[in-house]
Amino acid sequence: MEKLLLTIDVICREPLSVRGSVTEVVMVPFSGTAHSEHFRGEVMGNAVDTQKYSLSSGKCRLSARYMLQGTDRNGQSCRIFIENEQQGDNCWKPTIVTDSEYLRSWEKLPLTATVDITESGVTVRIYAQDV
Repeated sequence: MEKLLLTIDVICREPLSVRGSVTEVVMVPFSGTAHSEHFRGEVMGNAVDTQKYSLSSGKCRLSARYMLQGTDRNGQSCRIFIENEQQGDNCWKPTIVTDSEYLRSWEKLPLTATVDITESGVTVRIYAQDV
């Protein structure tokens, strides 16, 4: 059974790209907000989604790294670092690091995520497996 832990509403900005002889890299900076019954906050600083395209195979590796600043369910100010890597077609594996005592268990949970396109960017939903 999956349990929704966190929803992040991402607003994408102008992408940056470079095309080499073997790989094209596109970096999409973003901002956004995060919310759930456990946490509320905002994306901090220089968040980026990185897309690496193999020019020979056409395959793409995607990952996003960002930090959230906000408040946990206990009202404590905290940060959450998220690294979300694509593991296959629409299969995402997030990892979390946090300084929140309340959210500390998220660092050890088996997590998955969904990424859905929206008008201004994407919505990321992070789930705990078998909770």
